[in-house]
Amino acid sequence: MVITWYGQACFKIQSGDKALVLDPFAKSIGLAPPSIQADIVFVTHEHADHSNIKAIKGDYFLVNGPGEYEIKGVKAAGISSFHDNESGAKRGLNTLYLIDIEGIRILHCGDLGQEKLDDAQVEEIGAVDILMIPVGGFFTIDANEAVGIINQIEPRIVIPMHYKLPKVTIKELEGVDRFLKEFGEDESSPQEKLTIKQKDFGEDRDKTKVVVMKI
Repeated sequence: MVITWYGQACFKIQSGDKALVLDPFAKSIGLAPPSIQADIVFVTHEHADHSNIKAIKGDYFLVNGPGEYEIKGVKAAGISSFHDNESGAKRGLNTLYLIDIEGIRILHCGDLGQEKLDDAQVEEIGAVDILMIPVGGFFTIDANEAVGIINQIEPRIVIPMHYKLPKVTIKELEGVDRFLKEFGEDESSPQEKLTIKQKDFGEDRDKTKVVVMKI
């Protein structure tokens, strides 16, 4: 499996000949929208920086809400959450996507705004291998809240997302450095792609690794 980040909350997961795309963004955020082929597209909510499905090519299956899905051998669950810490009163709902592919469980948090997950959400999520979590604050959880949720989920790998980048026009976002400091990471070497297989994880679940990606 190969994971590529395009900025904001947009990722491509390539598994053999299957391509999954999550939260494609519009050009209004200052980045060029990814023009890529997909078999499945996941949208966590309808804000423009997460739902630009017109940029994606191919005869894809669109997943855009809570529920259980099995598409082309890929199992996924959409779990309802809030885009803010006021039960959705400010920014509405957001869907967390738990994707099971190649025996690896990936949780994409979209624009999660809850400062912590409730017990029902934690139970529904279960074990997570790779967590894609926003850390930039203001519109979502911030660095400190992200660390708290990581401690709730205890994933093997964390990929921070939805933070300030040089070309992104959303001024309120914080950079990834604050998250790394809160998490206790002294340094990071951003990766262009994450290539990983189930066997790479081993049996040890005691330590969580942070992988910072670049676009």
